[in-house]
Amino acid sequence: MAIDLSAARLSRGAAAGLVASIVMAMYAMIASVYNDTGFFTPLYHIASSIGSPTAMMDSMKAAGSGDSTFFVGGSALLGGVIHMMVGAMAGVIFVLLVSLRPVSRMVTVVAGVVYGLLVMAVNSLIVLPITARIFDGGDPIADMGRVAGWTTFTVEHLLYGLTLGVLVAMMLAARPAKSNTASSPHSAHK
Repeated sequence: MAIDLSAARLSRGAAAGLVASIVMAMYAMIASVYNDTGFFTPLYHIASSIGSPTAMMDSMKAAGSGDSTFFVGGSALLGGVIHMMVGAMAGVIFVLLVSLRPVSRMVTVVAGVVYGLLVMAVNSLIVLPITARIFDGGDPIADMGRVAGWTTFTVEHLLYGLTLGVLVAMMLAARPAKSNTASSPHSAHK
């Protein structure tokens, strides 16, 4: 079976992944306030994968002193951009996988949730340790799940996958059905 590699399909996958990554980040940031580590700390944590961990450490220290909104614009922006880029790329991969075989919207949503957990596993076991080694990020990056808290980290990825699955299911439901009738504009080229 041919995979639909059209720019429109890939763009919609990237957009769905981007939106899902924003939902994931919102949860992570709210959970960080609840866990007394600082609202922007998840963004600083992500930014520290290729930059200095100073903003992350300062944010956690400020949160411990009662300031949960410690803000460093450059680190927050870098963390947000990295997070959304990874989310968009994962969204494209998910759309390609879902394109392999026609499935119902419900199966697409469930597949999204499972995919969110798969993304967590691949990142935790392969991507983050390699990133930590390349950019000298140490344990805060190599073991991001433990540092963030495995429960929070797992819920973040479940929310990413659920959001991605719902958005992709809606996208697939909205696509026009292919027609094999003589009135189809493509039928003359068959």
